[in-house]
Amino acid sequence: MAGTGQGILAWKIPYTNVTLLQLILFTVFLAIGVIIVRIIAKITEKTLRRLEAPDIVVGLVSSLVKAVGYIIVILAVLPTIGISTGAAGLGLSAILAFIIGFGLQDTWANMAAGVWLAVIRPFDKGDFIEVAGYKGVVQGIGVLSTVLKTFDNAIITIPNRAIWGSPMVNYTREPVRRGTISIGVAYGTDLDKAVNIILDTVKKHPNVLEDPAPQVVITEFADSSINLDVRVWTRKEHLGGTLNDLKKMLYEALTKAGIEIPFPQLDVHIKEMPTH
Repeated sequence: MAGTGQGILAWKIPYTNVTLLQLILFTVFLAIGVIIVRIIAKITEKTLRRLEAPDIVVGLVSSLVKAVGYIIVILAVLPTIGISTGAAGLGLSAILAFIIGFGLQDTWANMAAGVWLAVIRPFDKGDFIEVAGYKGVVQGIGVLSTVLKTFDNAIITIPNRAIWGSPMVNYTREPVRRGTISIGVAYGTDLDKAVNIILDTVKKHPNVLEDPAPQVVITEFADSSINLDVRVWTRKEHLGGTLNDLKKMLYEALTKAGIEIPFPQLDVHIKEMPTH
C-alpha cells in the first residue's frame, strides 16, 4: 500500500515533468504564502492605523505590500515544480521589458501618481471631490487608481495619473461651507424690504452661522426679474439640508409679504399692417 501511495505521488502530469507530489507541495506552499502575505498586510494596516496614518495612505501601503508579497511568494514556490527562481526571474524580466515597450509606462505613471497622492494628501477617504470631470465621495486610493462613489450609488474608477494631472476641487476639506440660493423678484419690488425679509428668514434657521454673516447681493437685471443671490455659511455636513429648508422658507416668507417671484415671460405685441 505504501508503495502504491508513493507511486501515485510520483505520477507525472501529462506533457510536463511535474509530479503529483510537486503539484501538491506547490499548491500548499502557495496557499500558505498567500495567507502569510495577507497577515503581514493586515498587521501593516493595523500598525499604520495606530500611528493615525490617513486612510488613503493605509490603503495604498496595504496594496503595495500585497503586490510585492505575492510576487515574492510566487518566485519562492516555483522551485517546488522544478522551475528555478533564477530562470523565472530572468523570464519575468524579459516579459516586463517587452510589456514596458507597449504601455507599461502608464502603469508606472499611475503608481507614481498614487504615491504622490498618498504623500501630498489633497483628499482623504470620505471627502467629496470633483476631478477629471467627475464628482463623488472618495472610497479609497489603490496602487493604480482611485475609486469614487456618486450620490446615485455609481462607482467611478479613475487612473491616478489622470487625478494628479487635473485641477481638483475638494468640497469637504474645510469644516464650513458657503451655500448660495438664487432668487428673482419682480421689477418694481421694494428691494430693501425684500432683502430684509430674506435676511430675517435665513437667520432663523439654526444651522446658518452668524459669522460669517448671511448676505444678499444683486447679481443681474434679467428680462423678467431682478436676480438676487442669498449667501449663507453652515457646517459642511448641514449644507444640503439647510439649503433645501431655506428655499421653502424663503418662498413662503416672500409670498406672505406680497413680494412676487416672477416666472420667465415674453410679451408679444402685434401690429396691424395698414390696408390699401
